Amino acid sequence: MAEADHDFDLITLTADIVAAHVTNNSVHIAEVPKLIGAVYEALAGLGQTPEVENSQKPKGAVSVRASVKPGHLISMIDGKPYKMLRRHLGLHGHTPESYRETFNLPRDYPMVAADYAEKRRSLALKIGLGRKPESAKEPVKRSRTQKPVTDALGAAKQHLGG
Repeated sequence: MAEADHDFDLITLTADIVAAHVTNNSVHIAEVPKLIGAVYEALAGLGQTPEVENSQKPKGAVSVRASVKPGHLISMIDGKPYKMLRRHLGLHGHTPESYRETFNLPRDYPMVAADYAEKRRSLALKIGLGRKPESAKEPVKRSRTQKPVTDALGAAKQHLGG
């Protein structure tokens, strides 16, 4: 009995929705039965979990071992070599974590080629990044012949006639 009420409710809702649509839009008479069927199927499918398609993880373009080279990483998505994968992954809707998960890669799978990382590292060290700050230097000791600044200021004023 409850199922009959449910079907009656779906038919009533379908009729109301189709009537409102036909009233406000120009629909060819031959399209009305298709519209009724589509609306009914959509309403009947509400609340049901969608069918999950193939739940297997996609296979990469190359093997994990072959994808890591010193000069580049080969993308599992398209099989092309890249020095850095982050931007490429973003274009395909992945984060590094989701990429690793999708293709069953280890957590330590690199996102940057080893040679490129080393090149950037050496460049950073060359310009002074990565160094610990030097401890506070000891104040410069004055020699015995050097006069204090106040003496020099007084001498300058005296010289200028001030």
